[in-house]
Amino acid sequence: MAKKVVATLKKEGGVSYAKVIKAVRSEKTGAYTFKEEMVPSPMVQETLKK
Repeated sequence: MAKKVVATLKKEGGVSYAKVIKAVRSEKTGAYTFKEEMVPSPMVQETLKK
């Protein structure tokens, strides 16, 4: 299972954003890589389900 990290950032224009970092394992090498996304706070749970 990939490790998930969420950091809440300041509000910009009335919408607060969160930086979502996921550790994803490569099928070829087995090494982990990290994918980072900036998403609006209400969409964090939806983003982590992917």
